[in-house]
Amino acid sequence: MRLERILRMGAPELAERGRQQTRKWLDRFRASGRRAGRGEVRDVSRILARLPSSRNGSMEAARRSAAAGLLERFREDGAARFFAGATDAATPALVEERMPGERRRTLADAGRIWGRRFDLLGYRGLSFGDPIDWRLDPVSGRRSPLVHWSRLDPLDPEMAGDCKIVWELNRHQWLVRLGQAFRLTGDERLAALSARHLRDWMKANPAGLGINWASSLEVALRLISWTWALHLVRDSRALTPDLFLEMLEAIHDHAAHVEKYLSRYFSPNTHLTGEALGLFYAGAIFPELRAAARWRAAGSSILVEESGRQVLPDGVHFEQSACYHMYTIEMLLHFLILGRRICLDVPAAVARTVQRMLDFLLAVRRPDGSIPQIGDGDGGALLPLARRHPEDARGLFSTAAALFRRPDYAWAAGGPSPETAWLLGPDGIGAFEALEPEPPEPPRSRLFASGGYAVMSDGWGPGAHHLIFDVGPLGCPVSGGHGHADLLSLQCSAFGKAFLSDPGTYCYTPEPRWRDHFRATVAHSTVVIDGLGQADPAGPFSWRARPRARLRLWTSDAEFDFADADHDAYGRLPDPVIHRRRVLFAKRRYWVVVDDLMGAGDHGVELRFQFAPMVVTVGPDLRARACGRGGHDLHIRPFASVPLQAEVREMGESPIEGWISPDYGCRLGAPVLIYRARARLPLRVVTLLLPTRHALSAPPFVSPLFSGGSGPVGVLFKEPRESVRFDEGGFTVERC
Repeated sequence: MRLERILRMGAPELAERGRQQTRKWLDRFRASGRRAGRGEVRDVSRILARLPSSRNGSMEAARRSAAAGLLERFREDGAARFFAGATDAATPALVEERMPGERRRTLADAGRIWGRRFDLLGYRGLSFGDPIDWRLDPVSGRRSPLVHWSRLDPLDPEMAGDCKIVWELNRHQWLVRLGQAFRLTGDERLAALSARHLRDWMKANPAGLGINWASSLEVALRLISWTWALHLVRDSRALTPDLFLEMLEAIHDHAAHVEKYLSRYFSPNTHLTGEALGLFYAGAIFPELRAAARWRAAGSSILVEESGRQVLPDGVHFEQSACYHMYTIEMLLHFLILGRRICLDVPAAVARTVQRMLDFLLAVRRPDGSIPQIGDGDGGALLPLARRHPEDARGLFSTAAALFRRPDYAWAAGGPSPETAWLLGPDGIGAFEALEPEPPEPPRSRLFASGGYAVMSDGWGPGAHHLIFDVGPLGCPVSGGHGHADLLSLQCSAFGKAFLSDPGTYCYTPEPRWRDHFRATVAHSTVVIDGLGQADPAGPFSWRARPRARLRLWTSDAEFDFADADHDAYGRLPDPVIHRRRVLFAKRRYWVVVDDLMGAGDHGVELRFQFAPMVVTVGPDLRARACGRGGHDLHIRPFASVPLQAEVREMGESPIEGWISPDYGCRLGAPVLIYRARARLPLRVVTLLLPTRHALSAPPFVSPLFSGGSGPVGVLFKEPRESVRFDEGGFTVERC
């Protein structure tokens, strides 16, 4: 750790880091005396000490008696402390009747798992061997060693391959799918398969040893999956007293590990909230564990505190990532629902925070219902109770609609979801169906000033025009690790279809070159100066410096939206440059983008537009045409006082250009439109983004407006004759 970083730490952080380091050394010493593979670091005595049977007869007899008693108590009383949908006998029939096709999808997933083929993140049909090799990355072929977790560097691809793939398997969320399939069919073979995998995992992953203990978040997520798997197969013969007691012991180890190694300073973001939720699960659901009350209190306290710290006043999660924004909503929903089940008085502020976060999702939600990628996305979820694409938030909206009685969330969900059935049961589905779904109230266009997003749209319908203008910071204040260098970038949908798109993430650690590209400025629809990004990477999850954007002005009414912002990322150049971008939306018609590059000296300028997969062509007059589905196009036409060169690139690898990643580990070719110039600053480029409804119709004739010897000050439409002018105070639109 660098000296300057240490000097910036406060006393609490230094103390906590010191405590955790001491615990690591002690744990290493204890681990050295274990026989690898036995997994015997179980605090059995703490469980048995509370049971009268442990005081009579042999310990083995006491253990058998205790196990039978614990399982009986779990089957009789456990349902009252858990999610209603997971334990209600009516849930399977409810899923089959109200969600056509869900049974088939669940059984198809179970069939792949039966064949030891796993769909994880953006990968399909991964094989980890037979029996499963729990430390293998099958993509790279690398297998991490079985040593104490603190001796491993999961981010080192030479040691671990891609830890994301390994960890995704070991979250055991696929065991929940097996449990759902068991509930839908009653097939004991599915529960027996779950039991075999659980026993195998516990034998192969002794507490504290190996990569699957190297992230407290991953330990917590596995704990959550196990609690669901146990409840879903609670009535199966495969859940024997011995297995149940072994699982309790393992859950104790998981919760104890999380408690010791909370990410209060290492990753005080979704890592910390996920770990807190794991503690809350363990404490709320397994009161027979001696530390249950402490875990429940600690998890609850952290979740309440972090929901206020990590979520900005306008509802945007501070990591500037749509994926981690949705993660956080899911975590807090579980906290609220489980809190109600155990009669915990969760502060009302948490529910208000969740609704603000969902309101942000409603605003940025594309007209086709998908959630655009912003910042990093790892393709995962807290608990995938239904198979969903990472951009699909209907499950969140459905459950929130039932929980908060919100008709606008019901509208966004499009119907009750399997997630709502499994979480809330028949009462939740009834609450959803009692609502009259309707779109949110106006205004459709909104500014999220704290998070830094200006949303411009002309309606809630599936054929609306919609644009997101990023006027916020590069990631969260802690590290910026999941933020992208995308200041003043645009995402745009026309006639309900996505045209300009965020590139996504693709990977974290195994391919640094690709990691750096997908989060770089060149991959986003913004301006690049001298071929340099707005920030330089310093490893896979950090930046050498993090510039900020500044919103100068926002106005919105029934006819126009207007945003004016700038950033100083290129202030670090020998000849500093300030990029100012203004965006005007004439509703139902067009956008005009004004880029002012203020500085001195000669600079290379690139105006970039990253499209979703589609055909994009550009003519000698610089007019570009993007061909969307259904005959709808988006025309782009830039105007400047200097010559521009235009180029469309796709699937380039030297340099990397023209790609998007719809899911982690997956990349697709997608055209990037580049306008280039070498010019002495200051320079202004005015660009028209014009949706057209009919592919064969000629777009209207548009010409630039100049004032004296300066650059263009606006554009003039020939038919209907209309002028758009920009000045320091804003804009004017006149019909001629």
